[in-house]
Amino acid sequence: MLQSPPAFQFATLSANHVPSQGAVVLWRLKRHSLISPAQLGWFYLSLCLACLGVAAFLSSQNASVVMTFALLAIGTAFVVYSRHAGDTEKIVLQDGQLVVELESAGRTERAAFNRQWVRIEPKNEDGSLIEVSGQGRLVRVGRHVRPELRPLLAREIRFALRTC
Repeated sequence: MLQSPPAFQFATLSANHVPSQGAVVLWRLKRHSLISPAQLGWFYLSLCLACLGVAAFLSSQNASVVMTFALLAIGTAFVVYSRHAGDTEKIVLQDGQLVVELESAGRTERAAFNRQWVRIEPKNEDGSLIEVSGQGRLVRVGRHVRPELRPLLAREIRFALRTC
């Protein structure tokens, strides 16, 4: 009897090109952004144009410093948002290894764990970040998953480590 592959809620499953090895399981956890960095740039540009009209009025009232400060503050907030809009966490189970890649503000961290020695914590339902540890390393994942779904993600990774 053929056994169907497990259904994952967070991961995608694909066949490995080497028949003697198992499937490749990929979890790609991305920040949920309603607006892309490019859209944010266009919004900021339109906001600047609108502010120029207000600035023209304020400069006639000798209050142009206020508008300059407001534009700089809003611009700084937009830059910070844009830097983190592409943040992702990628977890790959392949060839006996669990590889975790964290990308934050354009910087990538990578850690590889032997699947037989890796631990996935927490097991409880408190909604904290998931700790992937083994061989003297520790990585926390799940920032882009709602806290109430993190225990489900942890169970899914543990299940894949045992079965795939």
